[in-house]
Amino acid sequence: MGLKVIGSGLGRTGTKSMQTALNMLGVGPTHHMVEVFAHPESIPLWVAAGQGRPDWDTIFDGYGAMVDYPGAAYWRELAAYYPDAKVLHTVRDPDKWFDSTQATIFAPGSAADAQEGPMVPFFESFMGDLRHHLHDRAYMTDYFLRHTEAVKAAIPPERLLVFEVGEGWERLCRFLGVPVPAEPYPSENSTAEFQARLATMPPPS
Repeated sequence: MGLKVIGSGLGRTGTKSMQTALNMLGVGPTHHMVEVFAHPESIPLWVAAGQGRPDWDTIFDGYGAMVDYPGAAYWRELAAYYPDAKVLHTVRDPDKWFDSTQATIFAPGSAADAQEGPMVPFFESFMGDLRHHLHDRAYMTDYFLRHTEAVKAAIPPERLLVFEVGEGWERLCRFLGVPVPAEPYPSENSTAEFQARLATMPPPS
């Protein structure tokens, strides 16, 4: 199939809502971190990608779009590998983003923050040195801003949409060349919803 949309926005920039939105617009199925946990057999492929041995065709087999980690860490490689794909960069206020990460994906004791355990090689494969700065507001907000500037500098404007969390359908649909749905733009995976879902997940084996 090959990716038609590459999401370069970091986790906690509305990526779960965007996953649903892209599926509603018919450009999915859309890969997101939740797909990794639903298909743990893909984890060794991501570890290999982090070691410089990516097999993108196998990783994204059956998917038409990608948002969120771990794929967002490889936006540059994926944009080159899928040259016809459009790049969708989700953003929000950097301090609000940091606050959200601290209560969810980068919370103390989270899988991304763990120093030992079966998932450490997976998170190290796409986060690298970032794992040592997860709770440093100044470092992380600067990283967030630099990430956006890197995407904007590398991707031609006609191929890129910078999408602010909560802005709705219109610019997204125009960018993708699809009609605006009658349904409201989805709103999913709030901090409370994330924490509730995490509480029901079994520990990794």
